Amino acid sequence: MKKTYLFVGFAFCMIHFIMSSCNSPYTSKKTAYFKIDFPKREYRKFDKDGVPYSFEYPAYANIVKDTTYFDPSPENDFWYNVDFPQFGGRIFLSYKEIGGHSVYKIKQSNGTYKDSSGINSFDKMVNDAFKLTYKNDFVAADIAEKKIATPNGVHGIFFSLKGNVATAKQFFLSDTVHNFLRGALYFDVTPNADSLRPVQDFIQADMDHLINSFKWKTK
Repeated sequence: MKKTYLFVGFAFCMIHFIMSSCNSPYTSKKTAYFKIDFPKREYRKFDKDGVPYSFEYPAYANIVKDTTYFDPSPENDFWYNVDFPQFGGRIFLSYKEIGGHSVYKIKQSNGTYKDSSGINSFDKMVNDAFKLTYKNDFVAADIAEKKIATPNGVHGIFFSLKGNVATAKQFFLSDTVHNFLRGALYFDVTPNADSLRPVQDFIQADMDHLINSFKWKTK
């Protein structure tokens, strides 16, 4: 008999708890990301002696000389990064002289890589830029190409990639005769297209300004 009373009491408490929960107002939880306060746009000029190009970059960014990129080490002193400390982002800029020599990695049959020296022809560097971009093809939802032609006579192609890719903004610039420069935007976080989109859109305008203000220096 005692067990019966305990069971009935427990059942009554459970019914009361369920009915109270059902009568409580439900508030849906929406997926959201932290609001980002973007800085005011101001630009400075990067024009260093001996460097074969110049451009304008945001005042809230830093110019840092690159030590590594896609290769083990830069082949010249003209590789620079545009760092965005506030966003954990970085535009890698790598420069190659057309007609100069570079060390390329060639994959061997056993899976290892061997260094091989080659001439920096314009066609080869354009092909390399496309290959590096389309390495993301298996994760990119879409890759759009846009031709670059600025009032300063700078030409190239800008690549915009959609999806959770390592770098969604890439480009290359060249005068087709002497100079070739490639740029790629990276973030120091796991790629997430939704959370990074506001920052990518903001920096997109800065990349456009960098490109439109870009100049090759005459030799």
